[in-house]
Amino acid sequence: MATDSAVEFPCALTLDIPFPDARLASVALQALRVDKELSPLVKRDLSVTAPEGSADSTVLRVQYQAATNRMLRVAVNSFLESVALVLEVQQELDVDVLQAR
Repeated sequence: MATDSAVEFPCALTLDIPFPDARLASVALQALRVDKELSPLVKRDLSVTAPEGSADSTVLRVQYQAATNRMLRVAVNSFLESVALVLEVQQELDVDVLQAR
């Protein structure tokens, strides 16, 4: 039997975005979490998880549910632009990343 959420939000997508270490994944989670979805037709859940076979939580997992494919596409495109900005800032300003160069 389908759940109410599956009926209201039939379109779903899960993205796993790997980071070099758990700290950078956590920083990205905190930075991206503050921007809420503007549409009530889209739900987003952010978390940090460990890849299979690892103890470190280095993967940012984003689970989307939307009422339509179009709403899902628009929300994910916007989110990926924000992820690109976070990655660029981490690359340019994170002290540990700069020292690793």
